[in-house]
Formats: sequence, structure tokens, C-alpha cells
Amino acid sequence: MNQPASPSCAAAAPQRFALIPAAGVGARMGAKIPKQYMTLAGKPMLHHALETFAAHPRIARTFVVVSAGDGWIDELLTPELAQRISVLRVGGATRQESVLNGLNEMRAAATVGDDDWVLVHDAARPGLNAELIDRLLDTLAEDAVGGLLALPVVDTLKRGDDAQRSQETVSRAGLWAAQTPQMFRYALLQRALGEAAAQGRIGAITDDASAIEMLGLQPRLVEGSPRNLKVTLAQDAALAEFFLKG
Repeated sequence: MNQPASPSCAAAAPQRFALIPAAGVGARMGAKIPKQYMTLAGKPMLHHALETFAAHPRIARTFVVVSAGDGWIDELLTPELAQRISVLRVGGATRQESVLNGLNEMRAAATVGDDDWVLVHDAARPGLNAELIDRLLDTLAEDAVGGLLALPVVDTLKRGDDAQRSQETVSRAGLWAAQTPQMFRYALLQRALGEAAAQGRIGAITDDASAIEMLGLQPRLVEGSPRNLKVTLAQDAALAEFFLKG
């Protein structure tokens, strides 16, 4: 007679890891140091995201990918953060290369299973908070593909020409603006980015969900928040600071 499996024999619940590619130089900000290390609301921009993940009880460990010659990350990590964060000095020429390199290095630094979740987050999105992380984790817990935070597009969209004249109004129906974290199973994300790299298409990938879509899969869209904006231009910093200061 078959007996129910004992708790010790049951499959372990998937772990959740955060991965933050932070090897960029932030050229569009025109700063003398990489954008992610610029001070925002009293702390380096990257510090906000690292602190949020490190304090979250459902995130097993956070990995941050920097360039081999990064001279700022060690000064940023306090002893408390260093207990929960691993630095991987394998940054690539593009964000997607940094993510793939980071995925390949994660298993050397921690026990990461194929079915464990990886939350990839932009270093330049300092407004992420625990509520948004929980929303993503709860919504995607049983999802077969994974997904991402995103916001429905509410503005009227125009398609312009080279002279910056409007050619047409584009329907916003069904359009979302992608945010991060973007959350996928370790093996699936590694496969998607690895295949894109092998086919020479990794440069065409604008986010991690794009790579998953290239496999013919459909990531789930989970409503994010305006506070989770990406700091790309100098004027973005003021708005991000407004949210961070409450």
C-alpha cells in the first residue's frame, strides 16, 4: 500500500535569488562616476536596491554583477549588507551579457537549483520596495513561465519621423511599460539568454523578458508602480528622490 511521502522526502520549495547587473557606465547621465554610484536621497543609487533585497526575508541571497575594475562596490557594502550580498566581477559589454555571466557564476557562489527563481533588477531603479517584491513573488509563485513588473501605458502615443513630426497616433491598447524585477526560473533564463548569445541576438534583447519571448513563451505582466522608475536622464533623479523621501 502506497504511503504519503514524508515531509523529509518532499521536494524542497524553490528559493528566490536577486541578480542586479551593475556594470554600466551611465553615459547618458553625463556623470564622472558610474550612474549607479551617484548619491540619491543620501545614499549611492545602487545601495537602495541592495538594501531592499538584503532586508527582504523571502530573498535567499542577492548577487550584484560589476565590472572587473569596479572600484566603488566594496566601499558601498556595509558589513550587514555583505552578509546577504555576493559581488560577481564578471560584468559584460551589455546588460544582457552581465546577466548571463552572473547566472553562470551564481552556482559557484551558492546552491542554486534549476527551478529556483531569479529576480533580475536594474541597478538604476532605486524605488523598489518590499511591497512590490511581494506582489511579484505572490503572483508568479505557481506560474509556468514567470513574469515582470510593468505599468499599463496611459499616455497618448505618437510615432514620429526623423524631423520629429508626428506621423500617426499609436493605439495604447494592451501596451505596458516594462519594469524590473523580472522573475524567471534559473534554468529557463539561463537557456534563453544562452541561446540568444549563441545566435548572435543578445544585442537585440532589451530586457530579460525579451529573451523568454524569443523562446515562444509569454511572461506574465504584474502591475508595478510609478515609484519604481528607471533613472536614465538627470531629470529622472529628482523624481526618484521624491519617491525615496516619501
